[in-house]
Amino acid sequence: MSTRSAEYVEAIDHLPAGAILVFPRVSWEQYENLLEDLIDRPGIRVSYNEGRLQVMSPSAEHEEYKDFLLRIAQVVAEELEIPLETRGSATWKRRTLRKGVEPDACFYVANAHRVIGRRNIDLESDPPPDIVVEIDATNESLSKFPIYGALGVPEIWRYDGQRMQMYELSGDTYVEASASRFFPGVTCPMLIEFLELSKTQGQTEALKAFRQRIRARKV
Repeated sequence: MSTRSAEYVEAIDHLPAGAILVFPRVSWEQYENLLEDLIDRPGIRVSYNEGRLQVMSPSAEHEEYKDFLLRIAQVVAEELEIPLETRGSATWKRRTLRKGVEPDACFYVANAHRVIGRRNIDLESDPPPDIVVEIDATNESLSKFPIYGALGVPEIWRYDGQRMQMYELSGDTYVEASASRFFPGVTCPMLIEFLELSKTQGQTEALKAFRQRIRARKV
């Protein structure tokens, strides 16, 4: 571990849950070395944009919402028989663009068939996830949008603990969308309804109710 990398790791080790660290003027090699040094710290999220390195330590609230939205996506896929491949908070990067990012969760839907069984996905030749999820309960993810846009991620779900937003890629920027491009009938108001239900009735009951809603729409 280099002296600079050791300094980064020491600072990250003292990062409170929900907090952010930003390091300017970080080389691509230093970024990749840091990713290696953080392999045994899977909860940390790291993003890199042309020399600007950002590190975030998620809170328990943050993880709660992320996990629930992942389970929502799984229910939709099962009930509507839509292919779904999840890749968690995997690192997505392209050296040629000097950009890298780790979402809170991500899914392959339209391109699910292209990554089944793939253990090493290279964005220089493989597609990015179709959907990424960002939870902004304790911080904001808008600074990561240019990275996602450059990598070609088609859709972003963003939840801040109260408001749910969906964005779809148009050109090289994101515009707000009323519903998911990949999951028919899944809208922001629908997701908010069941996110709020999960806060009072628990995730299991909220998911049961969500599954019933999806099934009722199929009739």
